[in-house]
Amino acid sequence: MNFLAHLFLSGAPGSAPYADVLLGNFIADSVPGRQFENYPPAVQIGIRLHRAIDTFTDQHPVVRRSTQRLRAAGYGKYAGVISDMFLDHLLARNFREFSAESLPDFTRRVYALLAAREAEMPPRVQHFFPYMAQQNWLLTYAETEGISRALSGLSRRASAGSGMETAATELVANYEEYEADFRAFFPELQQYVAGMLDG
Repeated sequence: MNFLAHLFLSGAPGSAPYADVLLGNFIADSVPGRQFENYPPAVQIGIRLHRAIDTFTDQHPVVRRSTQRLRAAGYGKYAGVISDMFLDHLLARNFREFSAESLPDFTRRVYALLAAREAEMPPRVQHFFPYMAQQNWLLTYAETEGISRALSGLSRRASAGSGMETAATELVANYEEYEADFRAFFPELQQYVAGMLDG
């Protein structure tokens, strides 16, 4: 999953450790190995949660169906990255089905919480977070044009020939299939995460 889903799945707003879990879930990709132990316990929960979400997602048969479709379309080793972006788009597009909060309200609240913790972020995250908030990446994911821009940005940082800059055309061409995969998968992910946070 990409940023939106990870942030959305960080627990119940207002609960005592929520802001810490949110931060940990957000920065996890920039915290290698056991370096997560350098963070406070509640932030560690968010990092562990992020890693568990990634493992659950990568191993899920419905997500593998999406990635196989992307590999068949020529996206090779980048199929998983593209699938994560597609899932974020579909969550953004259908956000009110999963949340009582609107996507614009969610993004404003989350950006404010993260901005208050910016000093605790790894340098890499401190570098991109201001751009993310200013350009409101989370909100733009709801449109295929926004996902196309995000994938084009990723393609510039990937090895030559990744093809990610064209992946939005694959989403549009097979939208119903990807949306069906999302609807089959995401409620199971929500249930899995709820079990982790309650446990």
